[in-house]
Amino acid sequence: MIWILVIVFILGLVLRFPIAFALGLACLSYLVVKGVPLIIVPMKMYSGIDVFVLLSVPGFILAGNLMNQGGLTEKIIKFCNHLLGHIRGGLSLVNIGASMLFAGISGTAISDTASMGSIMIPAMKKEGYDTDFSCAVTAASSTIGPIIPPSVPMIIAATLSGLSVGKLFLAGALPGLLLGVGLMFTAYFISKRKKYPKHKRSSLRDVAGSFVDTFWSLLMTFIILYGIVGGIFTPTEASIIAVVYAMIIGKFVYKKLNLKNTQVIVLDSMKTSASLMVLVGFANLFGYILITEQIPQEISKEILGFSDNKYVVLLLINMLLIVVGTFMETIAALLILFPILLKVAVAVDVDPIHFAVIAVLNLIIGLTTPPVGVCLFVASSIGKISIGAVSKAGLPFLLVSFLVLILVTLFPSLSLALPNLFID
Repeated sequence: MIWILVIVFILGLVLRFPIAFALGLACLSYLVVKGVPLIIVPMKMYSGIDVFVLLSVPGFILAGNLMNQGGLTEKIIKFCNHLLGHIRGGLSLVNIGASMLFAGISGTAISDTASMGSIMIPAMKKEGYDTDFSCAVTAASSTIGPIIPPSVPMIIAATLSGLSVGKLFLAGALPGLLLGVGLMFTAYFISKRKKYPKHKRSSLRDVAGSFVDTFWSLLMTFIILYGIVGGIFTPTEASIIAVVYAMIIGKFVYKKLNLKNTQVIVLDSMKTSASLMVLVGFANLFGYILITEQIPQEISKEILGFSDNKYVVLLLINMLLIVVGTFMETIAALLILFPILLKVAVAVDVDPIHFAVIAVLNLIIGLTTPPVGVCLFVASSIGKISIGAVSKAGLPFLLVSFLVLILVTLFPSLSLALPNLFID
């Protein structure tokens, strides 16, 4: 009977239904054929979204959109350009550096690709960078967003597992920085080989001035992280504080927000949040069906039957998540697979916080993996170039991402050092 669920879900994806609808239709088909009373649909959907920490997701989405439209992106790019523009291939480093800073505000890879790409890809093309390289750098660097806190996928992982949001935020910091530095070195060596341009070194006055302009937006990340980790406020309260802070900075400091564009931002954020909550609701129904059919137990049995070695199990899970991440959006994949695979990982003595970072990192790498990585499509559409060309140019960055994934998998301290240091 479970094959009805799988076939309808895959058919919905092939027909390009929104993934929430494909998931909902698959669940409905299964329940009808199985003869289960349909009252279970609203009950399970409501129980899926009736989680306090999920209230933080709309808040962080709105705060990120307010800061982005309020002039944050341009300020961050200007600061990074003064700091890194004098190095060979400086704009590619600026692209990555800006994504690392923007990650603390956005929290999602696709929004980073769209926001940074719309500015950086045309600028890089204008200065003589190859279009495929410009798009590849933008797509690759956007994967830092869901790792460096605050991170929407980390909030979802915490919701699904009961783990501490503060610990997950801290756990993603070092892997995110490691990924960013690795991408920077790769971009530098490619730029040096292709003799991409560099700018004149900026004066300390210019660097300091641009930092002051950027400081107020970066302060929000510190407030959010310190407040959650320090126990001053909950993630949900932090998201509302972030919204109020973003509105004040956008209105009175950067002076880019007004009543008209704020209304548009709020409406767009509502649409994004609503679609995400519908997905969470259907995913909970999907999970209920899987548990009813004892699918998690079967998957766990098969993986552990193959090997009970921790690293072999993590290798198998990594391979599965990379493939899934290539074809499925990060949040949807987390909702469906994370609770199942977490039980398998815990069974072989993998720390849940460590595994959450591994899972999120896997799935965001999938966003830049050919042939259907979503960030590749966004970047290629901005650069007006084929997805194949962007995929080829992005292979060196993809290899670095895989290397970081291997390091994070093999060395738990990369994920656990900060949570263990700051949170008992």
